[in-house]
Amino acid sequence: MTGGFGEIAERLRRSTVQVRTGRGGSGSGVVWSAEGIVVTNAHVVRSNPIVIEAEDGRERSARVVAIDRTWDLAALRTNAADLVSAAAGESDDVRPGALVIAVGNPLGFAGALTRGIVHGIGPLPGAGPHHWIQAAIRLAPGNSGGPLADARGRVIGLNTMIYGGLGLAIPSATVTNFVRCVRLMMGAAAA
Repeated sequence: MTGGFGEIAERLRRSTVQVRTGRGGSGSGVVWSAEGIVVTNAHVVRSNPIVIEAEDGRERSARVVAIDRTWDLAALRTNAADLVSAAAGESDDVRPGALVIAVGNPLGFAGALTRGIVHGIGPLPGAGPHHWIQAAIRLAPGNSGGPLADARGRVIGLNTMIYGGLGLAIPSATVTNFVRCVRLMMGAAAA
């Protein structure tokens, strides 16, 4: 991907959706594929119905097709074919000190953007055995499920929580594996 920071930010906003649930809950999601798969955190989609709102304000219904509570991941499916999918990056290549960008819908502000740097990668005491991307980045309620991207706009993680003042993101390699399993499951269900 080429372009200045503004262009990169706009591409990220177009592939980030707001996820709203029946009980008034709200978070963010990433359009992971053009076939209508949106990835978010499992804690974002605790109740039905689920509505996703694209960057341009259009709303669509969605349904949960898979949940991985171990990683706090959920895959949603919508029939909308006109959503812009994100470009996945290589989380295994991320190093401390790298510039990162987060997009989400904190406190209801659609498409809010913040930037920071990668602080560390790996497990944290008290945060389970997961290898988190730990970023010195400002997140707030509603950023959950939104993208953490590198300086080129490639999604390297899915923002999940704030821990010890750092934003924690699930690495994109884990998200990609989850989506691969979801596609296999969906293919088996269709057969």
